[in-house]
Amino acid sequence: MNAIEKSILETLAYFDIFQHPLVKDEITSLCISPQNPKELEHRLNALISEKKCHSYSGYYSLQSNVKQLVLARKSKEKRAQLYFKKLPRYSKIIKSFPFVRGVAISGSLSKSVMHEDGDIDYFIISAPGRLWICRTLLILFKKIFLLNSKKYFCVNYFIDEENLEIIDKNIFTAIEINYLASIYNHQLIERMKAHNSWTKSYFPTFKHSLKLKEIKKNERLKKYLELPLKGKIGDQLDFLLMKLTYKRWSKKFKHFDSSKLELTMRSNRGVSKHHPRDFQTKVLKEYSKRLEQLNLCQ
Repeated sequence: MNAIEKSILETLAYFDIFQHPLVKDEITSLCISPQNPKELEHRLNALISEKKCHSYSGYYSLQSNVKQLVLARKSKEKRAQLYFKKLPRYSKIIKSFPFVRGVAISGSLSKSVMHEDGDIDYFIISAPGRLWICRTLLILFKKIFLLNSKKYFCVNYFIDEENLEIIDKNIFTAIEINYLASIYNHQLIERMKAHNSWTKSYFPTFKHSLKLKEIKKNERLKKYLELPLKGKIGDQLDFLLMKLTYKRWSKKFKHFDSSKLELTMRSNRGVSKHHPRDFQTKVLKEYSKRLEQLNLCQ
C-alpha cells in the first residue's frame, strides 16, 4: 500500500473510535505530507473507489454510514458553540487562582465538538512546587461554589513549569497535546508543546485550526494571594496536600495495581492526573484493533 494511503487509513482509524469523520484539511494536517498538494486528494479518491473509506459532503470516514456520522458531528459542533460561550467566564476564574501559570482546553471541545453529557476539560500549568496548592484550591472552589459540577469546570490534569514534558508517548497523548487550545498564557502553552517535540514523529505537519481569544493577564491580585504561600510554608503545605491526595486516591482505587495507579492517577510534585476511567488505554486498545482489521501495522 502507498505510504500516504496507509497514513490516511491510520488517521481515519483513530478518529473512527470517536465516530468522528474528518474533512480533507484535517486529514492533510494529520497525515504524511505529500510533495504534490493534489496527491492526497488523489489517494483519498483511490481509497474511496476501493471502498476502504467513504465520503459524504466533504467528510471522510472508514464507515459506510458516513452521512449519519457527519450529521452527528455537526450536531456536536453546534452544541460546542454553547460551551465556547461559557468558556471565557470559567477560564477567567481559573486563571485568577494562585499559582496558575497557563491554561488550555483539551478533550472534545479542543476538537470543536461536544457530546450531550460532555464537559470542558482544562489542562493547567502551575508554578513550580505549588501544583498541589493550586489544584486543591481549584477543586475546593468546584466542590463548594459549583456544587461539584464539572460540566464547565473539569480540572483533571496539572503539570508545573518544570515538568512540561509528558512521559506517556503514544498517539493518544500526541493527539491531545497537539489539539491543546490555549486560553491563558499562550507562550507557555507553546513552550510546553515545544518540550513535547516527540509528537512530530506522529504528526510532523500538524496545524491546529482552533484559535481562542486569550484572556488578558492581571497578575496584581494574584501576587498578593501567593505571597503568604512562598518559601518554606508553601513548600511544606504543597508536599502535605500531595501526600493527603495520593493517600485518598490509593485507598479509593485500591483495586488498581501499581502500574495502573501510576498511569491514571499520577501524583508527584510536578504532575497530577485524575483519569480513573483509564480512557487512554481503552482508546489505544481500540486503535490497535482497528489497525489489525485494516491489516496495518503501528
